[in-house]
Amino acid sequence: MGTLRKCSRTACSRPAVTTLTYVYADSTAVLGPLATYAEPHCYDLCSEHSERLTVPRGWEVIRLAPDPESLRPSADDLEALANAVREAARPRDAAPEPPAELGRRGHLRVLRNPDNS
Repeated sequence: MGTLRKCSRTACSRPAVTTLTYVYADSTAVLGPLATYAEPHCYDLCSEHSERLTVPRGWEVIRLAPDPESLRPSADDLEALANAVREAARPRDAAPEPPAELGRRGHLRVLRNPDNS
């Protein structure tokens, strides 16, 4: 069971819905969908703090809103899932039998040539 990430703001215990990243070289703050993993230099924000975000004068804010259609499973996703299920359900081919051993000398084995069977 995954843990619920909370807002990074002090004294805020609401669930995080966005991730804020600063690009200091470009004086830009990027606010996007909640990142898959918590990164040390990123800040998870709740919806209220995301909406009220302000940046220093001269900085730019880029708000990346996820496309709701992209969050739904696509036909490609469903087809890939169906193919994976079919592949997992397919009976495995039996491993070929090892060639018959005709003799042994020390650690060497004499095997029957499978083409001459």
